[in-house]
Amino acid sequence: ISESSGNLRYHNYTMKSLDCPGTSSEQAGKTSACQGCPNQSLCASGAAKAPDPAIEEIKVKLATVKHKIVVLSGKGGVGKSTFSANLAHALASDASTEVALLDVDICGPSVPKIMGVEGEQVHQSGSGWSPVYVEDNLAVMSIGFLLGSPDDAVIWRGPKKNGMIKQFLRDVDWGELDYLIVDTPPGTSDEHLSVVQYLSAARIDGAVIITTPQEVSLQDVRKEIRFCQKVNLPVIGVVENMSGFECPKCKNTSQIFPPTTGGAERMCEELGLPLLGKVPLDPRIGKNCDEGKSFLSEVPDSAAALAYQGIVKSKCDLRAACTKTHHATSLVG
Repeated sequence: ISESSGNLRYHNYTMKSLDCPGTSSEQAGKTSACQGCPNQSLCASGAAKAPDPAIEEIKVKLATVKHKIVVLSGKGGVGKSTFSANLAHALASDASTEVALLDVDICGPSVPKIMGVEGEQVHQSGSGWSPVYVEDNLAVMSIGFLLGSPDDAVIWRGPKKNGMIKQFLRDVDWGELDYLIVDTPPGTSDEHLSVVQYLSAARIDGAVIITTPQEVSLQDVRKEIRFCQKVNLPVIGVVENMSGFECPKCKNTSQIFPPTTGGAERMCEELGLPLLGKVPLDPRIGKNCDEGKSFLSEVPDSAAALAYQGIVKSKCDLRAACTKTHHATSLVG
């Protein structure tokens, strides 16, 4: 087979896969889109429709977790992990609130570095894996704790990623939590589907979508929002990250990423979604992430820190939104 014809066959199969009826459909494994798929016979047999027993196990395991929030964005580099870490710190600033941050970015686990617990070890007990604690009321779990070195590459296909996420949700001893924040990689693929599937019976509250102001980011974020709609995952709201930069000397504000199409604010108006807040650029955020320090504790009076606190405390805050969406059902299995 020639290289050109091979590429054509790959293209044709890829286009067909976009029309996949889904494993739960009555047409699974039977349509023209299924031709050539390695899982065609499995889907046609109906075996793929059987629910994964881990879903019920995870439901039982997470029964003591009040709120489960997934941080998403179709675009990479918009600050999902930074936002997730600062959101965890903001929620945990109330000593009576128990918070955990789960990093499911299997190939790029940056949460241990950002949270200042890089190099820590995960211990196992009779009740499961013990997460690493940043504070008495702030726990973290990441595949980064299971690697021999921060430079080790995780070169896994979907099934192994899926299995790792299943273990994180089912086998970690989370204890009683007010909030479980799940930090995800960019896109709408394996990790995202696994999280939604495994939390389907555990009553996930919804997703916080992160974007930057420019259209090249918003374009991919709209895809992420569409993903949420397709899998019936409630969208708690949108956060516009890197929203303007105030010069520390002259105090003038510059738009490093110009909102040429109206930014997140216009997108939210068009899609009927809450805009939770705008977090401005601040070089100290990156510095504190590299040093594993809490930006909110180090620079509490900065505009960015106040924006984070505003997201938690405003009228459309996460606490109110989580309570509103907590009883959402019919997520995909």
